[in-house]
Amino acid sequence: MTDNQKIAKKVLLLEAEAVKNLAGLIDDQFDAVVDMIINCKGRVVVTGMGKCGIIGKKLSATLASTGTPATNVHPAEAIHGDFGMITSGDIVIAISNSGETEEIIRLLPTIRKIGTKLVAMTGNVNSTLAKQSDLVISTFVEREACPFNLAPTASTTAQLAIGDALAMALLAKRDFKTEDYAQLHPGGSLGRKLLKVKDVMRKGNRLVKVPPQTKVRDVIIAMTETKNGAACIVDENDYVIGFFSDGDFRRNILKNSALIDEPVSNVMSENPTTIGSERLAIEAAQIMRSGKTKFSQLPVLDDNNQLIGLLDDDELLNL
Repeated sequence: MTDNQKIAKKVLLLEAEAVKNLAGLIDDQFDAVVDMIINCKGRVVVTGMGKCGIIGKKLSATLASTGTPATNVHPAEAIHGDFGMITSGDIVIAISNSGETEEIIRLLPTIRKIGTKLVAMTGNVNSTLAKQSDLVISTFVEREACPFNLAPTASTTAQLAIGDALAMALLAKRDFKTEDYAQLHPGGSLGRKLLKVKDVMRKGNRLVKVPPQTKVRDVIIAMTETKNGAACIVDENDYVIGFFSDGDFRRNILKNSALIDEPVSNVMSENPTTIGSERLAIEAAQIMRSGKTKFSQLPVLDDNNQLIGLLDDDELLNL
């Protein structure tokens, strides 16, 4: 084993142990913080200096993305005007391993004057910050992974882990669901994976639905005009009784070109696979691409099993 490998393993084990030990520090104060945030009428304002500030940015972002309104304020900028971002209805979470960070301590009188609730996230529960806070979450670690016990390493890992624990406790308390997560993440791969079928299906004038007596020729014209690769065959109540794709057309017309003037009911596929509009789009992609029979389109049904859309694989390319 090389020296590099030894150092890496030592750091990982030390930081893993530091995080593991945090579980024993979780107490009623943690519950009180969760309840305080749940009942907060304003936002959670996270602040920290240096490496703690970077952890604070991550915490505020995680909170905001999981249903807790949150923002980040740099402590040095707060005393030069950014205090205007903090109101009496907010909760400030101040992160400081020592609890004596000068820039954080300078904020305390103004926080008290405004009337904002203060939560300390610190490795020193006897510090000035802890003593002047309404609630304290301990992030105590025995030592840093730095050989000089100076560079913030194990302590910032502990802060990161506690922040995630707090965010997940709040997520559970709010009964935050995948639908809520999708609403807050409309862009990117995460958002795409949490979209529902109804969010990406073709509907209205982009949907081809015809009665069974419609001639194949007219169905093909409608599919061409709407740039659809399939048509849904429905009865008078919009219940799907068949499905007709461009693949069905090619296969049948090669056998008998006269079929183009016959009712689509003569060539449609009966009892097609369908999907509910409330299913996740990623589930639809798995259905369409797995198994022996793969689908390029799926009829979409509402809760009454009536046709409301068509799901095309083109809308699922990134899933």
